[in-house]
Amino acid sequence: MSAPAVAVVGGGITGLVAALRLRATLGPDARIVLLERSDRLGGKLRTVSLAGAPVDVGAEAFIGRRPEVPALLDELGLTDQLVHPSGARPLVYAGAALHPLPTGTLMGIPADARSLEGLVDEETLARIVGEPEVPLGWDRDGDMSVAELVGSRFGEQVVRRSVDPLLGGVYSGLSDTAGVRATVPTLARALDDGAASLAEAVASALPTPSDKPVFGTLRGGYGVLLDALERAAGAEIHYGTLASNLRRSGSRWSLDPVGEVDGVILAVPAPEAAALLTGSVPAAAAHAAEIPLASSVTVTLAMPSETALPQNSGILVATGEGLAAKAFTLSGRKWPHLAERDVALVRASFGRFGDDRLVDASDEQLITLARADLATVTGEITAEPVAAFVQRWHGGLPQYRAGHTEIVAAFERAIDGIDGLAVAGAMLHGVGVPACVESGTKAAARLAARVAG
Repeated sequence: MSAPAVAVVGGGITGLVAALRLRATLGPDARIVLLERSDRLGGKLRTVSLAGAPVDVGAEAFIGRRPEVPALLDELGLTDQLVHPSGARPLVYAGAALHPLPTGTLMGIPADARSLEGLVDEETLARIVGEPEVPLGWDRDGDMSVAELVGSRFGEQVVRRSVDPLLGGVYSGLSDTAGVRATVPTLARALDDGAASLAEAVASALPTPSDKPVFGTLRGGYGVLLDALERAAGAEIHYGTLASNLRRSGSRWSLDPVGEVDGVILAVPAPEAAALLTGSVPAAAAHAAEIPLASSVTVTLAMPSETALPQNSGILVATGEGLAAKAFTLSGRKWPHLAERDVALVRASFGRFGDDRLVDASDEQLITLARADLATVTGEITAEPVAAFVQRWHGGLPQYRAGHTEIVAAFERAIDGIDGLAVAGAMLHGVGVPACVESGTKAAARLAARVAG
């Protein structure tokens, strides 16, 4: 029997992990073809050199309490690359002032009023205190936006000053377009289980306190992991290649420009998956087309080392503050290994779902905006950066709107049972790096079992 041939479409972290797992399962003689439409691997992970050292300009951290990334680093011999944050806390810029980021919240949703004291007004605090007295009316069979749920229970200030800043950092959107079930699933489960109020549901859904670091990253940037995955997968990589014409060919699959293969994994954003599946699995294509994308921009500034940045890990910006930036990561304060450099690194983030105006602004305009907004939120930082890097992410993140879990369930039902085809990626069950690693691993396991069987 000849060695199997499989194709992986998409060279982001999901596709690279899938290729790695396929290699381990199918053996050294298998032909694994990876098609990447851009000129590099990594997708929304990218490490560049700025002021003479590596800096991540896409995702810059992963959830440390999930096991997928530490286990992958260990497998690839990269455990010495794992680093954790300094412990500095973030701030929120709201009401034209800086406030400590509230603790004891679930994605910014409080379990009691005390956690938001100073961030919202007295009327809002009183509303949170009295919320358990108001009938909840949660629909166990439905879904709604986070803004609708939180706004109706706690008021608009909680939504805009506490919830939006956190959701914007994770999804490049607002709570208005974030569904409760997909973006805060533990909260939805608590509500389904009969919590009498939103405050009670949050209290029961809060994670168990732990001494483990919440986040982690790589000392040399995600590029170190991407390089190791590329080497270990041993795939035949085609850059600048757009996959097309996916179709069944007898018991195999055919895909341009690869030709016939025994199986295919699609690890691409939802619109690309929809386009590829239109001819072969139209029902799945229709569901994928329902998942929109948000675009964003990061501007990384290498400031003079003596720049007097706040002693905090970052500054999140509340909605409605009149700023273009939605957040600043004070990288040298957040990560001890970056504090060792002879510049002070600051990263500004721009762009939310439905507002792509800044994505194609010039580098000069974006750097000017980043500096102006940094001066506003800090009240004093006006120094000229030593260097800067602008990274645009067109269609960077899928939006998990109300009903997303139903869309994904229907999509997966349409794909399940089709031999030789698997789909993975951030469009499904999580946008973070650990979720993508898990998704690529599961897709490879499903495909390999069918190819080998």
